[in-house]
Amino acid sequence: MLGPQNQITLQRPGRQSAAREMQTQSPMRGRQSAIAKRLLLFDIDGTLIHSGGAGVRALKCAFKERFGIDEDLHGIEIAGMTDSGIVVSILNKHKIPPTNENVSAFLDSYVHFLSLELPRRKGKLLPGVLKLLEKLKSRPHVVLALLTGNVSRGARLKLEHYGVWHFFEFGAFADDHHDRNELGRFARARAKEKHRREFAASEIDVIGDTPRDIACGKALGARTVAVATGRWTRDDLARYQPDFLIDDLSDVETIIDTLGW
Repeated sequence: MLGPQNQITLQRPGRQSAAREMQTQSPMRGRQSAIAKRLLLFDIDGTLIHSGGAGVRALKCAFKERFGIDEDLHGIEIAGMTDSGIVVSILNKHKIPPTNENVSAFLDSYVHFLSLELPRRKGKLLPGVLKLLEKLKSRPHVVLALLTGNVSRGARLKLEHYGVWHFFEFGAFADDHHDRNELGRFARARAKEKHRREFAASEIDVIGDTPRDIACGKALGARTVAVATGRWTRDDLARYQPDFLIDDLSDVETIIDTLGW
């Protein structure tokens, strides 16, 4: 059982918890669900890792290098945004045209400085992440992938630094689209290409720590799992009605059983 500080909560009224639903399945339905593949799409920052501020510092250094301006990021929304969207917001703030050339140059510098900042920072994997990924990777019906606002190069730098990049088969990134709500279709298409089957929305979970992750999952029609390990509190996230709400990923066995992973 989970303690009161680490509950898995079903948010939508009138729906059974995954654990109870599994208990009431017929034996045949249970066997079918056991072999059906499930696509899990994980966010990175605030969900899998905290980078210790490496990304924020890299943004500031990149802007200074490319445009000669000290940027404090005041008024710039970062949590849950795509890297490309953040860059456009910073450029607009300083009335610099957000051309493809300017955005690409900014992101190139950002990735360079990110590679320098990650080893300097006291970041970490978040509670339960490594154990959860190890358990899930051993399950043949589970497909692990990323759905993140990071550009692909930044995502790889971060997850390789913390030793978990190899767990994920593919991902959808800010390189694909600046609008996070559009990323689900890229992830779904890559899953189809790799596994030669169409994943129904009901077979997909989007796991993240911000309201934008929840919105992205809903846009895809997927099940949404909100984890309160970022800057958004449990109560904040509850207002956006994710299907499941978890304090953190530390109670691995219960999470897997409850969500049917």
